[in-house]
Amino acid sequence: MTESLSPAGVDFFEVHRLRLREVGAPQVSPEEEAVGDRVWDKAVRANPSLFDGPVVACAGLEWEGPHSLVLSWARVTYRHYALRRVPGCVSWLPSLFVSVVQATDDGRVLVARMSSSTAAPGRWQLPGGSVEPPGEGGVLDAGGVRGNAARELAEEIGVEVPPERLPLWAVTRGENRSIGLVHTAPALPGAVLRRCFAGVTAADRARGVVSELDRIALIGSVAELGELDGPHADYLEPIVRRFLEGWGPGGKRTV
Repeated sequence: MTESLSPAGVDFFEVHRLRLREVGAPQVSPEEEAVGDRVWDKAVRANPSLFDGPVVACAGLEWEGPHSLVLSWARVTYRHYALRRVPGCVSWLPSLFVSVVQATDDGRVLVARMSSSTAAPGRWQLPGGSVEPPGEGGVLDAGGVRGNAARELAEEIGVEVPPERLPLWAVTRGENRSIGLVHTAPALPGAVLRRCFAGVTAADRARGVVSELDRIALIGSVAELGELDGPHADYLEPIVRRFLEGWGPGGKRTV
């Protein structure tokens, strides 16, 4: 059910069924909270684009059968993640994010670079972002997670796909125990993906907004991935490698 993909040190979980349950956020001492606030304020001064909005954190993973995973989650804000930099603090929860493997019809994978206005400028990753909590009285389930993935794909790349067409493909655990819910999107021609992304960035410029992503690349091999300048998300190489190894001649999936 799990495979450690070295050298990146990212755990890969093959999950066929995902169940989510909400739990309360952990209690943080006033002293830890005060130090965390100072860490957060310093980060904001260094990067004013950071904001303290609502977000979902992972409070635990538990297997309830072969390839069937229960994920506990809690409502926090982005400020919560500053606690991981507080010496001795064990009350912080790992982040929970969605990502989308957007393939082309000739067997390549779209990767994207974060813009200078983001928390990770210049980093290459898959389209995606943090999972957002449901509204008042709402429930976060596997369908809601797919909705998060669909929203990120539309906002960042300009590709609109119904959530039900974004099946969960894998779950990863990487740096700072962060949990990634990886979905796959229907393959599209590379020219269509480039046109969609150009449309998103043009619309952002017209509104005076800096796009979250400033560049995309269509990768056909891990070697091509290694040629991209800049840091890579820790999960990127293992996921791209595993996905591309499932392609056969003519870009047809063999697994």
